[in-house]
Amino acid sequence: MELLRVRTLKKIILNRNKMHSNRRKFIKDASLLSAGVISGISGVSAASSPMSAASYRRIIGSNDRINVGIVGFSSRAKGSLIPAFQNHAKNQNCQIIGVSDIWNKRREDGKAFLEEKTGNKIKTWRNNEEMYDKNKIDAVIISTADFQHALHTVEAANAKKDVYVEKPFAETMADARVGLKAANDAGIVLQVGSQRRSGKNYHAAEKYIKSGAFGDVVMVEMTWNVNQPGRWRVYPNKVKDIKESDTDWKRYLMNRPYEKWDPRKYLEYRLFWPFSSGIPGQWMAHQIDTVHWFSGLAHPRSVAANGGIYLWKDGRTNFDTMTAVFDYGPLNDLSSGFQVVYSSRFTNSAGGTKEIYYSNGGELNMKTNKVTPNGGLSERHSKSMNMKPNQLDEFSLSDLKTKVVTSANTGVDNMTSNHMLNWMECIRSREKTNAPVEVGYNHSIANIMTTASMRTGLKATFDEKNQDVLAGGKVFKY
Repeated sequence: MELLRVRTLKKIILNRNKMHSNRRKFIKDASLLSAGVISGISGVSAASSPMSAASYRRIIGSNDRINVGIVGFSSRAKGSLIPAFQNHAKNQNCQIIGVSDIWNKRREDGKAFLEEKTGNKIKTWRNNEEMYDKNKIDAVIISTADFQHALHTVEAANAKKDVYVEKPFAETMADARVGLKAANDAGIVLQVGSQRRSGKNYHAAEKYIKSGAFGDVVMVEMTWNVNQPGRWRVYPNKVKDIKESDTDWKRYLMNRPYEKWDPRKYLEYRLFWPFSSGIPGQWMAHQIDTVHWFSGLAHPRSVAANGGIYLWKDGRTNFDTMTAVFDYGPLNDLSSGFQVVYSSRFTNSAGGTKEIYYSNGGELNMKTNKVTPNGGLSERHSKSMNMKPNQLDEFSLSDLKTKVVTSANTGVDNMTSNHMLNWMECIRSREKTNAPVEVGYNHSIANIMTTASMRTGLKATFDEKNQDVLAGGKVFKY
């Protein structure tokens, strides 16, 4: 027993020394300061992501203008996606030529907004079938209700249109599977709206963790807290403004169970399951995606989650407060891995938004963009075990001179602007985007596992063979 203990301690010490060596090498490595740190901002190399035959056939010439349609004139499209697109439209020879929306008011509002911003005459389509039937576009930006994203992707893929689609990619595994297959079969260029994947600091963090300098991830803490009574609600008079005759309720429902017209579920869909999972789909999808990216793991091994509607009792069915605990690690090695704790509340904003990765040597904080030895193994506690202290060297991710495209205009967050540019460039090159369809598929697995656990009170796992989320061993369905 003593011999085994000595051997184990020797192995730990060797690993610690290797970690320190890797960390020093990482910080001094000049290659970190090159464009290679964020390979993929302008598309990854063809060698690492070969084009499919279908994608190759769709290469658009550098002098050909790319015509884009907007699917759903939402507040996200208006406030962020369209401005991000316009930042690069001239240089990339791209233009928005029309908007598809099943609500007549948003359709006309979108037309007026786009004509003002682009200076172009904007077409309007009453639905996507009408838009694709005209066949005047090359690509679409999808910003519709959460549960529609994967299904609208299928429509675009069937029409052989490239896609920028907002997250969450899907709220059920059935939708996620059909969306993934359609996008891959069609060979389209797809970017999921996980814009952290085009952020300079996130690329630096990913390279740092994967270099080995950080050490093994042992824990991740994530929060997203707000105190906003109006979050995802609209003013009552706006609910009264829309009538069923103004839109197409059956088309809106798509594959969800039929129910009678409800303007709140049309305008405030984020508050109601199964139109949205709420917090998991809207916020957690962004943060949990970084776990997949940094670790190389596709999805959790298990999730245990709960929550409730503790304050905002306004008829919603999605929780205003939740906490989820994830177990991540290799499926064939349950002795290794790490835990992620995610919490979110609408009722008090203390703590704000954070993403902190921990190793035995310290922490990587994505809010401060700093690596510090905070919490690392001290000399005092290492001595008694004949180990060396394990303390990360402190530095700022922001100091790493990573090369990244920058927005020409202010008022739009750079990550979304960079993310949009990456998609526009990849439409021409036919290379993989920073956030291809698999990224959306994987964050959907984590989201659906969380939803399954919250709604059943059971631990959620994933059936690799059938690609289904299980709650208590049974397939979870809404």
